Amino acid sequence: MRAIEISEPGGPEQLRLTDRPKPVPGPGEVLVRVAAAGVNRADVLQRQGFYNPPPGATDIPGLEVAGTVEALGTPAPVPAATPVSTGTTPADTPEYAPAPGDRVAALLSGGGYAEYVTVPAGQLIPLPDDMSFTDAAALPEVLSTVYSNVFAGPEPGSGAHLAAGQWLLVHGGGSGIGTCAIQMARVFGAKVAVTVGSARKAEFCRELGADAVIDYKTEDFVARIKEITAEASPTDAFGEPRKPGADVIFDVIGAKYLERNIRALTTGGRLSIIGLQGGVKAEINLNALMRERKSVMGTTLRARPAGQKAAIVSEVRRRVWPQVLAGAIRPIVHRVLPLGEAGAAQTLLEDGTSIGKVVLDVADAHA
Repeated sequence: MRAIEISEPGGPEQLRLTDRPKPVPGPGEVLVRVAAAGVNRADVLQRQGFYNPPPGATDIPGLEVAGTVEALGTPAPVPAATPVSTGTTPADTPEYAPAPGDRVAALLSGGGYAEYVTVPAGQLIPLPDDMSFTDAAALPEVLSTVYSNVFAGPEPGSGAHLAAGQWLLVHGGGSGIGTCAIQMARVFGAKVAVTVGSARKAEFCRELGADAVIDYKTEDFVARIKEITAEASPTDAFGEPRKPGADVIFDVIGAKYLERNIRALTTGGRLSIIGLQGGVKAEINLNALMRERKSVMGTTLRARPAGQKAAIVSEVRRRVWPQVLAGAIRPIVHRVLPLGEAGAAQTLLEDGTSIGKVVLDVADAHA
């Protein structure tokens, strides 16, 4: 099969189209004939040598795809789903049992930039006939990441448990993650503010449903989120005066924003860090956390055990996917490029001009 490999850590020119053996599905896995693959910043970090695949995963980049089930591996139980949220159990909704020929989207640990990929059956989402593969490929990673980090909970370490009526601050509102978080917050009844770096992205986020937009280049996001929330929410759920600030902050920056993010939280606020674009080390005042019962959590979806990924995808199928099918949450695709132009696709993410997701069209590679 044709696939993209990383020749050596470095720039986009290190992504090379090559031939690789077609993978064989193992117990509990399926083989997917890939039609389209989503492009994520994690792929860029892997190319640069900063984000290696977890043990046992392929070195081919790509964390989400859409395509057709080609074959099933040896039957085996899907790994036990580790609870990640919820008011009901996954048993309330029948689990999806894939069959050859099914149209699916898939959350991966790697391997998406290829004509074929194997994936645990529990990480598949069945697709309707009227959804394009390029649209579907833009969804598994963002839906799973936003849901598991922002809305899952309240189990320790499982997510920030954003509730209806609370305020979410999202850094990078015009990104694939950001555009998904705006829509999901609206669906779940939360209020959402986003930071952006251009008027074009600000306008897009407002049209998508953001309640407030902050230009991080010209405005202090700490002061602005406090102004915004003070005006909108003068009291908390108990009728007490509410300290201004976000209830949850969804952050891809990391160290550079850590101290300011903590100041931007309201009492009892939760900071969820999923990216380190602004560095990995910073000092914090622990008293500021303890005094106002604030918390900081950090996760990566890729490194989670298979059982947790299966549980997250199960919850996405049950709680979020119906909203996608109803049109309340839609994929935001900035551009579609052929598999052989993976370097150009990643450059679109790096230069910050894209809004939403960049997708690779893999269907032509099968010709």
